[in-house]
Amino acid sequence: MKIELEKLPIKTMVNFNGGEKELSANMFIDDAGNKIFLGKLVPGASIGMHKHETSCEIIYVLKGKGKVLYNDTEESVVEGDCHYCPKGHSHSLINNSDEDLEFFAVVPIQ
Repeated sequence: MKIELEKLPIKTMVNFNGGEKELSANMFIDDAGNKIFLGKLVPGASIGMHKHETSCEIIYVLKGKGKVLYNDTEESVVEGDCHYCPKGHSHSLINNSDEDLEFFAVVPIQ
């Protein structure tokens, strides 16, 4: 099944999971709740800290840089980095730079 993410409507989510500003995403969600999306955080925007109770999440940074809070650690991420948050763990993605942070993410239900 081919999914043309860039052709899907952009969904804007304000203060996503308690984060700052907005997350913009071209998002595909199937009937089971699995998510595949292209996301963008403008400078100063973030996805709030949240726990993956029923899924994991894989984030691949396409453009820009930022940081990930993962459980009790902080990791810098840049273009080409991949962040993995296993089921049962918590994380947050933060754009602490002066350019957009663009990423590809997959959230499979487990």
